[in-house]
Amino acid sequence: MSRLDMKIKKKYISLSIQFKRLVFSLTVHLSLIIVGMTMTLPFLWMLSTSFKERLRVMEVPLRWIPRPFVWEAYKNIFMKYPFELAYLNSFKITTFVVVGTLFTCSLAAYAFAKMRFFGRNYIFMFLLATMMVPFQVTLIPMFILFNQIGWVNTHWPLMIPRILTNAFGVFLIRQFFLTVPNELLDAARVDGCSPLGIYWRIMFPLSMPVLATLAIFVFIWSWNDFLTPLIYLNDLEKFTVPLMVASLRGMYLENWPNLMAASCVALIPIIVIYFIGQRYFIEGIALTGIKG
Repeated sequence: MSRLDMKIKKKYISLSIQFKRLVFSLTVHLSLIIVGMTMTLPFLWMLSTSFKERLRVMEVPLRWIPRPFVWEAYKNIFMKYPFELAYLNSFKITTFVVVGTLFTCSLAAYAFAKMRFFGRNYIFMFLLATMMVPFQVTLIPMFILFNQIGWVNTHWPLMIPRILTNAFGVFLIRQFFLTVPNELLDAARVDGCSPLGIYWRIMFPLSMPVLATLAIFVFIWSWNDFLTPLIYLNDLEKFTVPLMVASLRGMYLENWPNLMAASCVALIPIIVIYFIGQRYFIEGIALTGIKG
């Protein structure tokens, strides 16, 4: 075989490989686009329904673009229901839970990752074991306890247990703290820094990506929680957003535009928080898996 034939053959093989890679890449991206569009269809339908008239929600053929385009449902949820009060309640509870959880979980994670004490690993294993206990198992005992101390129909049962019992948050931050070199902490001790000073001046600033990741998780969990407020809250003015959305449902008839409008408004904080912290979220997930 001549040298020219060899070059032609190599060029053909190279083009064949590039073509296969291109086809594979296009197939993967096309599949992801189809799956992504499929997952967004319920949201698009919810958004479309919120701008429809009540009698046109179930009309056939299906209309994705409302005709006429009305804002009546968004006016109703704020004029006929105390939806803005539910928003304030959810923001208050969620902010308190996020800040408190980041503080308690980061302190506990620092102790389990960088401080040596008797039974550290066994205590940490016991803490992780609590994640296997379903919420329904402790539901009745916790209700009895909070009823005895007068916390029923208040927001305290929605905040304090989440702040003090987040084993997942401790685990997530601990995995990140294990990646911090011990030599950095030893240098701080030589300079006279206390354990609390090391946590506040070194560990806390370095852990911003994982703290942002945990903050997003906790915000979504707390904002979307429905069962806990349903159990502990009785007064309408203390309702959270999920409870207020559920209260829009009727016994026999559904006002779908109002319900979909309330659902769209309830999603806004989650979408905003995720897009703001998306970079830290991805970075935190990547960094917490480096060292076990």
